[in-house]
Amino acid sequence: MLGGYRIEGRRAADIAASVERAVGSGDLEPGQLLPPMRELATQLGVNPNTVAAAYRVLRERGVIETAGRRGSRVRPAPATTGRDHIRVDVPEGVRDVSAGNPDPALLPPLGPAFAEAAARADREPVLYGDTPVDPELQRAARAELDADGVPQGPLAVLSGSLDAIERVLTAHLKQGDTVAVEDPGWGRTLDLAPALGLRTVPVAVDDEGPLPDEVRRALAGGARALIVTDRAQNPTGAAVSATRARALRAVLREHPQTLLIEDDHGHGIVDVPLCPLAGVTRHWAFVRSVAKAYGPDLRLAVLTGDAVTVDRVRGRQRLAAGWVSLLLQRAVARLWADDVPAARGAPAEYDRRREALIGALAERGVAAHGRSGMNVWVPVPDETGAVARLLHAGWAVAPGARFRLGAPPGIRITVSTLRGEETERLADAVAAALGPAPARGYV
Repeated sequence: MLGGYRIEGRRAADIAASVERAVGSGDLEPGQLLPPMRELATQLGVNPNTVAAAYRVLRERGVIETAGRRGSRVRPAPATTGRDHIRVDVPEGVRDVSAGNPDPALLPPLGPAFAEAAARADREPVLYGDTPVDPELQRAARAELDADGVPQGPLAVLSGSLDAIERVLTAHLKQGDTVAVEDPGWGRTLDLAPALGLRTVPVAVDDEGPLPDEVRRALAGGARALIVTDRAQNPTGAAVSATRARALRAVLREHPQTLLIEDDHGHGIVDVPLCPLAGVTRHWAFVRSVAKAYGPDLRLAVLTGDAVTVDRVRGRQRLAAGWVSLLLQRAVARLWADDVPAARGAPAEYDRRREALIGALAERGVAAHGRSGMNVWVPVPDETGAVARLLHAGWAVAPGARFRLGAPPGIRITVSTLRGEETERLADAVAAALGPAPARGYV
């Protein structure tokens, strides 16, 4: 059942730690069945209640899942390891189009903005008890949110979009609650929910965002929260259209108790207009991060939402990190005010590179998706085979398994640094990788 691994421990905490270490090291693989509680208790010489407590801890940490009489097994994507282990090691000489990073050449220079913020900090040092949100950043963020049709609400500043999403989920949900997530969707979100002890139910997406009937099914089935990426959806590039937004808002009106979380991480790198969903449920949160437009190391996201949600998030933040550095906030406020990404042509350039690859693939009979952002999603019949063939041809792409729950297989290609002369070669390689394998003769 467990191969060569032997679970150890006499206390519940030690038994849970033994299983978690094995999952993290790969000694226990996703989907592997664990011993029944009474059987393991006999092996370890402990009370069955001790093993039951250990298994409960592992479930709460998102390491294992239990299906009644079918027993307990390691989750398909255990929180201990996450989806980062589903990746391609890029050998020397292989072109990497798998990472999901922005083009460094399109990121703004940070020196002037931080120098200005540092000079102000020298004149007016930030002390305990000062305002947690920089007024200039708040004004700039609120003005753009208003222009995009996001409802009025208080603002908070968090350390990136995932930090904001985690805090919103924990502000409203308890362990065992269900969250509706996009499938395919952002791997970190797919890992975060089970790590918080939450269940996930997949919602299929197309180029215009989540499918309304899928959302209705998930909410009618008991999902208490819905997470939607408004634009530049990772990995498919979907963007919620005005027509789709109306349909989704109609579904949400049928379930006003739903916690709606919208992620606009594509702000600053897309030209597709925002079509927000917020305003039809009692509790909602809208997250706008700066990582893709200004640089991944700027761990900052602006959060707005209903008063109860934002107040709970602020309260927990005060008890933990306290606030996001005002030095960082002021530097971002300067960059935001100058609209640097647009001035450097980032949205238009990402659009051009993405459309060029999609067009080149279409000419070769390969269907691909990417309405916005810097990623292209290519459905494939054999994910492992496609990734291996492309690697052999000199291209490293991201396996779709990093982003899927039940969706069909695919590969994600990041076009952010793809140059014009590379597009045709990459399209040729993808078409060849998806074609039939060459016949092989044997003697």
